Amino acid sequence: MATDGQGRQIAQWRIVVAAILDFLTAFFIFGYLIALVTGDTTEGGFSLEGGPAILLFVLLVAYFWIGRKYLGGTLWQRILKAR
Repeated sequence: MATDGQGRQIAQWRIVVAAILDFLTAFFIFGYLIALVTGDTTEGGFSLEGGPAILLFVLLVAYFWIGRKYLGGTLWQRILKAR
């Protein structure tokens, strides 16, 4: 089980909820920004295919990697104290 900096165990639900919320937040923010730049917005949001979709995938991986390695956790990990 994961522990915080003071040796206390972190509840598993916090880790799972943080991961889900991080993915959704990053997906919609990065996806919409890429769609704005590439002109792939729709009435219901955005639709990415090909290169823009690959760019979104790369940004999602970078978000989790940079957040974990350099920033002490991603946005929702820090909010929910899941790191």
